[in-house]
Order: sequence, then structure tokens, then C-alpha cells
Amino acid sequence: MSDTASPLRQTADPALSQHDERIGSLLVFLSALMWSFGGTIARFIDATDSWTVVFWRSVWAVAFLLGFMAWRDGRRGTLGLFRSMGLPGLAVACCFATASTCFVVALAYTTVANILLMQAGVPLLAAFFAWILFREKVSRTTWLAIAVVIAGVAVMVSESLGGAVSPVGDGLALIIAVALATATVITRRFSNVRMTPATCLGAALAAIFAGLQATAFAVSPRDMGWLFAFGVVNLGLGLAFFATGARMIPAAVAALLGTFEPLLGPIWVWLVHGEVPSTRTIIGGAIVFAALLVHLALEFTRHPRPRRPGVTGMPTPN
Repeated sequence: MSDTASPLRQTADPALSQHDERIGSLLVFLSALMWSFGGTIARFIDATDSWTVVFWRSVWAVAFLLGFMAWRDGRRGTLGLFRSMGLPGLAVACCFATASTCFVVALAYTTVANILLMQAGVPLLAAFFAWILFREKVSRTTWLAIAVVIAGVAVMVSESLGGAVSPVGDGLALIIAVALATATVITRRFSNVRMTPATCLGAALAAIFAGLQATAFAVSPRDMGWLFAFGVVNLGLGLAFFATGARMIPAAVAALLGTFEPLLGPIWVWLVHGEVPSTRTIIGGAIVFAALLVHLALEFTRHPRPRRPGVTGMPTPN
């Protein structure tokens, strides 16, 4: 599937091949895999100022994404991508800047469990937005899988929900879910627009905002090494995978695959930091994992393949 910009107006494409959707699903899964390392990496960082962490994480993500695009498209091609992303790209940039910033800040106000529970609603929000705004059909199996995933994540975090509730923290967690769902729908809808520069711009916006709020920028060499991994592997590589893969599959399916992030996150913390997950976490994770596997198996064998919605893009230079 070509990753080049389309003309101003594009009609519905022929049915997507099963191969294209498998590649898209794999890339979105890899993005969730990269993002799932976030909690594990953050545990190694000693810096106490959340804004300093957001700043360096975003700076390293920008450096990686710029280098990736320069390697793939050349200097002139990269500049052309930024010029051609238009309003859809700007909207996606704002969504990712909001989500990545709110995630780090929300951790200072509420529990990880509450944030994960909010993120479990991303597939439902994405499916709802895509249906309301663009009438993108959502299969019954996808709706069922979304419901089971939300139930499974609720079981995973249920033991922590009795803690202190922060309206600010939980409000930020809700903003994260809305921002991720919106970015997923826009990326799918405007599939003729390459969103890698948009994710890069989003990380740059987050760095600028965090830089204005941070009390200091100096960190230890050890922290800088982990911040490099936090920005390049966790954020930058995850954004690159997502921006490429989410264009190739329905918005609800892309958001559903993103649920692997809260599913895998506790596993890495357990393996690396020795934090043994609770029984409810294991049971809920098993529910989520089974729902995702069954749904993916059904999607890959379903015929005919779904058609991509018509796209009305923004004016882009050749």
C-alpha cells in the first residue's frame, strides 16, 4: 500500500486486501507494544519534576521522528510532508501533544489503574466518533470485543479503584482517552495524509509547553539515558508505527489493538521490577487477551473485506 499523498479529493477505494489490513494491524500492535514499555522505563527515572520528564521525552521523540523521515524521504521530502499534512495533520498533532502531556501529569494526581480504565474506553469512543461523524460501520464482533475488553480492564484495576479520587487526575485521564480516539479516527478518515510529521509536530508542541513549565532541565547522565529510551523507543517509535498502521484498518479496530498497551504494561513491570500482578490483574488480562485474539481471528477471516470510507482531504502540493 503506497504511503504517498493523494489528490485533493479521493473516492472510496476498492476493498482493502487482507494483506494490507494484516500489515496495518501488525503496525498498530507494535505501536501498543512500544507504548506498553512506558511504565517500566519511567520507574528507572529519578527526576521528580514531571514537566522535565515530558520535555526530554518529547525532545528525543522529535529527534527520532525527524531522523526517521529524513532517512525515508530525504530532507526535501520531509519538508514537503510537513507542508502537505494540512488541518488533519495539525489536529492529530494537537491530539498527541495533549495525550502525551496529560499522561505524565495525570500520574501525579491519580492512580495508574484509573488512567488505564479510562484508556480502555478508547475503542468505544473511536467507534462512536467514526460512526457519528463519518458513518463508518462497526461490526457486531468489534462492538462485542470492545465491551469485553472494557470489562476485562475493569477487573484488572478493580482492586485499586478504592483509592483517593482526584477530579483533576481523572479528568486528565478522560482527556487522554478522547484525544487518542480522535487521533485514531482522523488518521483513518484522512488516510491520504501521511501522519508521521503530525506526530512529530505533536511531540514538538508537548516539548515547548513542558519547557515553559519545567523548573529545571538538568538531569543526571543515568536519567538522560532512560529519557532517551523513553522518548525514542516508547514514544517516537510507537508514534511512527501507529501513524503508518492506523491508516490501513478501521478506527475501532486500531483503537482496540491499542488496548494491548494496558494489557502488556503490568507484565513488563512484573518481569523487570519484580512487582507481581494481583490475581484480579491476571484474570482481567486473560479476559482482554482472549477477546483481542478472538476478534483478530474473526476479522482476518471475515469476507468481504470492508471498504475504506471516502476521503475529502485538504489541499496539498504535489
